[in-house]
Amino acid sequence: MPTPITGRCYCGGVTFQIAEPPVVQRSCWCRDCQYLSCGNASVNLMCVSASVSVEGKVAEYVSTADSGNTMRRRFCPTCGTQLFSASDARPEYVVVRAGALDDPELGKPTAFIWTRSTPSWGLFDQALPCFETSAPTVKSA
Repeated sequence: MPTPITGRCYCGGVTFQIAEPPVVQRSCWCRDCQYLSCGNASVNLMCVSASVSVEGKVAEYVSTADSGNTMRRRFCPTCGTQLFSASDARPEYVVVRAGALDDPELGKPTAFIWTRSTPSWGLFDQALPCFETSAPTVKSA
């Protein structure tokens, strides 16, 4: 079994482990992610929900994404670090924010989504797959 991926919030009140490799790693330029990432794209690992274990209390904010899906965004209630999000449309997956990883190198994106929302000064690697809106649905193996 591979070494688990670990992470935490800024204050250390919430820690987590991911037991399986991510399904996909993407950066998202949707407007919601820009708000949550201080104007930049969010960098995310999509993981199988059952492979993620969390210790500590998280708060949740529920909203409707541009896709129309109900999103549950989870963060540390003490320091505010964005940690996870999940779509009610795909409960088998949880999105983990790469900024919360203990090893940020593990968050390197392999694709960019919602590029049509990228501001003129925003950057993304056009050599990687880029999608103007959401990427094709990920299928479980």
